[in-house]
Amino acid sequence: VVRRRLLQRYEHQPFISCLAGFYSCRWKRYQRRRTEPGKCCCKTWECVFFPLLVGAFCFSLVFLYMWGEAKNDYNNFDWYNYGNLGFWFLWSLVLLIVAAILFMYITLLLVLAMCLLAEGQQLYLHWSHKIGTFLVLGFSVTALFILSVLWGDQWKTVRLSFQITAPYLHVGAITIMVLLSWPVALHAIRANKKVAQVIIVGPYLAILLFLFLIPLGMYSPCIREVGTLGPKPALIGHRGAPMLAPENTEMSFQKTIEHGGDGLETDVTISYDGVPFLMHDRTLRRTTNIKEVYPNDTAQNAALFSWDTLQELNAGTWFLKDKPFSCMGSLSRADQNQAMNQSIYKLSNFLRLADSQNKLVIFDLYRPPEKHPYRNSWINRTLEVILNESGIRPHLVLWLENDMRSFVQSVAPGFQQTMGSKAPVGDLLMDNIVKLNLAYTEMSSEDIRKYAEANITTNLYVVNEPWLFSLAWCSGAHSVTTNAVHSLKNLSQPLFLMTPQQYNIMWILTDLTSVLLISLIFAL
Repeated sequence: VVRRRLLQRYEHQPFISCLAGFYSCRWKRYQRRRTEPGKCCCKTWECVFFPLLVGAFCFSLVFLYMWGEAKNDYNNFDWYNYGNLGFWFLWSLVLLIVAAILFMYITLLLVLAMCLLAEGQQLYLHWSHKIGTFLVLGFSVTALFILSVLWGDQWKTVRLSFQITAPYLHVGAITIMVLLSWPVALHAIRANKKVAQVIIVGPYLAILLFLFLIPLGMYSPCIREVGTLGPKPALIGHRGAPMLAPENTEMSFQKTIEHGGDGLETDVTISYDGVPFLMHDRTLRRTTNIKEVYPNDTAQNAALFSWDTLQELNAGTWFLKDKPFSCMGSLSRADQNQAMNQSIYKLSNFLRLADSQNKLVIFDLYRPPEKHPYRNSWINRTLEVILNESGIRPHLVLWLENDMRSFVQSVAPGFQQTMGSKAPVGDLLMDNIVKLNLAYTEMSSEDIRKYAEANITTNLYVVNEPWLFSLAWCSGAHSVTTNAVHSLKNLSQPLFLMTPQQYNIMWILTDLTSVLLISLIFAL
């Protein structure tokens, strides 16, 4: 015991003690063991568990990256949960925080393990960390599975994000491989058998070669020659400016106009007595105070209320209470007062506002439910309001509804006919389509260019994040529908933009530098 205490006192190594203490809860020197030359770095059970640690790191990294890039659609995720749970909460933000914490935890364990291996120490992960590793692995795999089943389109977002982040991910991955070269070289040299050396070095070199060559298969519309970038896409406010004001209210559209938006997007429902009004949800529960005014009618379809009843409701107080976006800034006292006094907005008033400011309008038109008086005349009633009551100039209307399109063209030839899905160019020209309104996940610079050659422009929705807007810009989109007109308006150029020559230099310098460093490490 005395000898052990002397060893602990006089042969104390603070760095290794900290590593082993945090990783294994073995703070004393005599509790640790060095790896002998030719021996395995750890016992059999630890050899089995180490790949689980690496797997937990990989899955947590994939989930964190996926969920981080999904920020553009957090509001949709929270809206989906609201529909199932009945109350509003920023579940998307909570999930991001949990994912980040778990990733940092598992990354710390892996870094500790790599440092211990580099110091020639045997690995022994404490049982509490083993439980934590299983929790991280289980959470990440479960979350990825659930999101893939319920929200599979997010993988399309991830693929799009690689067109912006791939060059930086490549540099980061090469840097990690350089750092890993030290423990790999150390254990390869200590291995007595050639087979063991091949098992250690072989996978490392295979992964390194893959990373060296992966840029050959990379494509990004933002890697282009100087002077070939098209004009900045026009900005269409999605339900106005819902980060600054209650969605689909007069205040929301005024905020879009105030921040320089080029168009206004909304959703149109028809009341029971034939008044078209703006409402996205099927019910009035989320965006009005119907719970307080008519508590027994919260589940009723919004189209089954008369306009007089709808006018009684407040359409703004929910915005200050629920704060629907995690990135909302604080409102001024004047804006708060204005928001609290918003009411449901009529289509005719919306169109007059757009016409007075020379703004384009596009809207989803919802067919009333069965037994509604305007169930079969919903399009006719909407056209009456547009053509006879609002006075809006026809060329400002992007007509999206596909039903009765020929009839609409005959009575309103000035409308800009817009299609909500891709189709052959010949079919679109036959239907006099001049614009496509597509989900951003369908973004393709090749398709956009093909349609543009036929004088058919493309609008992408809903684009909120600067990186996604940058990609839409590089892809040649004519316009985007966004919740963030106020922030995207200030973007003067894409976040990522470089010439092919610049990218090749970046790629080659990264690979050559890493080869030099790794060779030196193995030589030493």
